[in-house]
Amino acid sequence: MTSHIRKAGLLALGVSTSVLAMSAAASAQTVNLRYLCYADANECEVSRELLDRFEKANPAIKVTLDKVGFAVIREQLETRLQGGEAPDMARVTNLGGLNKYYLDLSPYIKAADWETNFATTLPWMRVGKDDKGIYGFMTQITVTGPFVNKTMFDQTGVKMPGAGATWDDWAKATAEVQKKGKVYAGMVMDRSGHRLAGMSISMGAKYFDANGLPSAVVDDGFKATSERMVQWHKDGLMPQDVWPGASGAKWKNAGDMFINGDVVMHIAGSWMIQKYEADIKDKFEWVVPPQPCGPAACSAMPGGAAMVAFKSTKHPKEVAQVMEFMASEPVLKEYYERTVQIPAHKGLAAKGLNYGSGVGAPTQAALKQFTADFAKISPVAHQLQGYQRNVAIFNATVNYVAQAITGTLTLPQAYAKIQEEIDNAVKK
Repeated sequence: MTSHIRKAGLLALGVSTSVLAMSAAASAQTVNLRYLCYADANECEVSRELLDRFEKANPAIKVTLDKVGFAVIREQLETRLQGGEAPDMARVTNLGGLNKYYLDLSPYIKAADWETNFATTLPWMRVGKDDKGIYGFMTQITVTGPFVNKTMFDQTGVKMPGAGATWDDWAKATAEVQKKGKVYAGMVMDRSGHRLAGMSISMGAKYFDANGLPSAVVDDGFKATSERMVQWHKDGLMPQDVWPGASGAKWKNAGDMFINGDVVMHIAGSWMIQKYEADIKDKFEWVVPPQPCGPAACSAMPGGAAMVAFKSTKHPKEVAQVMEFMASEPVLKEYYERTVQIPAHKGLAAKGLNYGSGVGAPTQAALKQFTADFAKISPVAHQLQGYQRNVAIFNATVNYVAQAITGTLTLPQAYAKIQEEIDNAVKK
């Protein structure tokens, strides 16, 4: 009897051990990847649904999507990369600046297809003319520019400036609406050196010398923009909440002011379209006008976010599988349409996207205007967007122009600090 019990116990233990061993083996065969994702609207949720489909088709690969705020990507990701705590993939905006951490996907993907369809934006993630790597793809193309509360113009009887209007024309018009409508502010710009750059380039700023180095950022065009920023804050046209309302190079979005009807014009970009459609609804009519002009151009700044892979991953082939899937035409088409993005894929741009009946007329018009603005972007703006150390330029300009606005520094002192900080960044 005891012998039978012992045999039964050993048999049960053997079965149990086998099950555990099989389970451990299956677990060991599953590759687990991490994707760090930030969103302006529903980008991470849509990505998660698409990745679910990938996992169903590729059961040996699991992708954990960690949704984080933009500040984590902007301020913490590089520290994680330096400390060996990198995810396998991430959605980033500092495209060239993180280049040294990227995994070159070329050996694992259909590189020719990527070179054809992402030709305009692949250089943004590269460094130098000899860099031919493929490190990721743009999950969105963005174009900076203003949003305007048309209802306020209509109610106050002020004529809205049209195509070809200058920044000064818009300052004058929004100041009139502000005064007649008793609005808190006429214009507000996101606290960002990237937003400032579009206006500066239109005013004539070159940012780079003949050798492609930012050795003379503070030229007459940049000064013309900085002087206006200081004066507009002094006049009360721009509010004290945003540029003076933070320190250092801290980024600050002014979208809530626009949604709440506290400002006539918000200088932001195409990434705000979906949020404005969702949050403004029928509170007021909003429009995206043609890009304001300066004496040199009517230029926006290009930009966007890319899904990139990191070379510290232990599973480069599997990461490349995920990236190839997400960048494939049918998947990317659905992603762009559901997240309401300007396509960065040449084939999809040529065929056109169907954003669906759920996308309202203001959004359709805004997408059309931003797409038209993208075609007119200055070569200087493209050069700045693709420059490896552009974050150093953006940080220095926003930090010290803000200090000139608050009176902590004079403009000449701010100019000296800006160039000094940029020069030090280039030397490093």
